[in-house]
Amino acid sequence: MQNKIPTIAGGLLGLLFLIFGLNFFFNFIPMPSPPEDSHAAAFMGAMYATGFLTLVKVLEIVGGILVAIPKTRNIGLLVLGPVIINILAFNIFIAPGGLFQPPVILVTVLSAFLLWSGRQSFAKLLN
Repeated sequence: MQNKIPTIAGGLLGLLFLIFGLNFFFNFIPMPSPPEDSHAAAFMGAMYATGFLTLVKVLEIVGGILVAIPKTRNIGLLVLGPVIINILAFNIFIAPGGLFQPPVILVTVLSAFLLWSGRQSFAKLLN
């Protein structure tokens, strides 16, 4: 049972990133827009206008698939790491109060758990 929990967590985290990454391209889940003239709207406007958000969403899709597969989970976490940090930073600094949205909490908890459960593999990167 102990090694099934990371598999379930990886599958959930991968599914979250896969769904939200694909939603950018196919728009099957309506997403609320940030209030006009807010910092969040300016930030998202710059991300859309430059095409940078497209790159982020492709990384979310690829990272989500990699995290969902147990053998490639650590590579997926390395791909998703900067994306997760940016999600947290956006919700802390640009959209105050957004940190307590269920998807943000779920992504944070699942990724922290997977990093902890794979800490021996990541420790080898530091040597």
